[in-house]
Amino acid sequence: MAASSQPKFALPEPKPDQPYIQVSALEAGLLQLIHTRFIAGSKPGEFTMCPSLAFFLRHSTSKEHLVFDLGIRRDLAIHPPAVQKVIANRVITTPQSIEESLRKGGMDPADIKTVIVSHLHYDHIGEASSFPNATFIMGADAEDLLVHGYPSNPVAEVLEGAIPLARSRFLSSEFTTSIGPFPRAYDYFNDGSLYIIDAPGHLPGHINLLARTDATGSWIYLAGDSAHDLRLLTGERDVATWHNDAGHLVCVHTDRERAVEHIARVRELLGMPRVHVLLAHDAAWYEANQGGNAFFPGAIPPRM
Repeated sequence: MAASSQPKFALPEPKPDQPYIQVSALEAGLLQLIHTRFIAGSKPGEFTMCPSLAFFLRHSTSKEHLVFDLGIRRDLAIHPPAVQKVIANRVITTPQSIEESLRKGGMDPADIKTVIVSHLHYDHIGEASSFPNATFIMGADAEDLLVHGYPSNPVAEVLEGAIPLARSRFLSSEFTTSIGPFPRAYDYFNDGSLYIIDAPGHLPGHINLLARTDATGSWIYLAGDSAHDLRLLTGERDVATWHNDAGHLVCVHTDRERAVEHIARVRELLGMPRVHVLLAHDAAWYEANQGGNAFFPGAIPPRM
């Protein structure tokens, strides 16, 4: 992908013996993305079958590993009525769950100690009980969604207990640095290898990851649901809005203005050399890489 203009920002150069992160994609379900809900100017009936990607990350020197997002659980009936309304008559399937993807690559989900959750929508939270020894890391505003979820709040889209609060860590004061176009970042390993990025706009608590993928200057940006189509990143298309049953203008992003601002920040990465931007629902990337070495136990190759 190429941006239309030179980037205004740069990412830090590697240090000597720079640690980095090996990033592997994980199969975690498929869903039908209805274009009119995401991409302005779409025609009724247009859709894309796309993945809900999750990722396995391994630190190059410590070998510490973690998971980013949990994809789609098979038992969709557990989700709140507000979610059932959204997914009704939509094709959603999980041929291979994240648990099966990990086991296929030789990793027991019980051995995962850290899960970073981009946000709490149904297609990213999977089945947290499959990770009994993990601490779950989320943005600070995700806590309120869990505490006041369904059924306490009958109209909530987030299920109480979807992520265990007792084993959750909510980030806020940790965002003490800036990197590239992003003003709020957390250097997770404190060595420049992995940054958790505050990514506002989509859903409260939404976070992304920026990881070095080799010791010489390659990066990957795991953008979660910052955008749902590459054309939104390039600026070819705009974020959709529509009128709901009550006649109110709504958007898939809870704060459209902040989401558009964040998309513009992610867009800056497109013009940077050796930077790979990957959306959680990137159908084109998935079609090109499905079943290949980019998936665990293989790894996504560094952008050269």
